Amino acid sequence: MSELTRLNEDVGAFERIDRRLSDATVLWQLAGEEGDASVLQEVAVEVAALADEIDRLEVVSLLGGEYDDGPAILEIHAGEGGTDSQDWAEMLLRMYLRWAERRRFGTDIVAVTEGEEAGLKSVTVTVEGRYAYGLLSAERGVHRLVRISPFDAARRRHTSFASVDVTPELSDDVEVDISPDDLRIDTYRSSGAGGQHVNVTDSAVRITHLPTGIVVSCQNERSQMQNRAVAMRILRSRLVQRALQEREAELAALGGEKREIGFGSQIRSYVLHPYQMVKDHRTGVETGNVQAVLDGELDPFIEAELKRRASAR
Repeated sequence: MSELTRLNEDVGAFERIDRRLSDATVLWQLAGEEGDASVLQEVAVEVAALADEIDRLEVVSLLGGEYDDGPAILEIHAGEGGTDSQDWAEMLLRMYLRWAERRRFGTDIVAVTEGEEAGLKSVTVTVEGRYAYGLLSAERGVHRLVRISPFDAARRRHTSFASVDVTPELSDDVEVDISPDDLRIDTYRSSGAGGQHVNVTDSAVRITHLPTGIVVSCQNERSQMQNRAVAMRILRSRLVQRALQEREAELAALGGEKREIGFGSQIRSYVLHPYQMVKDHRTGVETGNVQAVLDGELDPFIEAELKRRASAR
């Protein structure tokens, strides 16, 4: 049924454009016969709308990876910059939640570590929606913020960093070989909002995969068993993503080309002072409307990066 729904969406999009194109053609012919300026204006509006819809389909056509049309697990980690960096991590979380809301994607914060003074040290969010992983994969990397620090009494300019990682959320039928002997499972008390059970029972779960050092945690569910199940699902996804990155690195080495693998490479700068600009260093796309970007207007950056990837293949 899920596959049928996806196919119906694809066919429906094509049929919708075909109908609108047919209607626009009739309007164009009518405008030519009558010379009516208002009809010509209506045709121009319809053609612009068609162009936008075709552009969206073009972006979707770039998402042909094995997991691109599925849900994603988004992780944000504060980097260098102390409290400013932790505040920046929280700002990024808000940005991605607003972006997901614009696309009507479902989100669920499954684990969060709060900063000492403000902001977040790390946060893990699941994003449910078609092409969530394919789109968000363009956001993997280090994000840099330049601004006058609200935490500096001298009002000096600070540079903060936070890293974003994105992995596909796997369905239960995808098999990943994980030996129980390779896992260390710790329990602790949940923190933050969540009802009377918070800080009363050791319901939160942290799982460490010893061979790779990957650590995942979950604390938003009410029982330890539920948190463990979610944490294991995230771990499986992280291990698959690691395997994909290793395969990309091997292909790049064989081809003699050095490709970005995501983490550790600065992909975008958000400058709030002395001027306002957001610039993507991979594609050159930039805008002076920083507030719109922080409110979730990320599609121009995501689309440009997906097109850059496609042209580099």
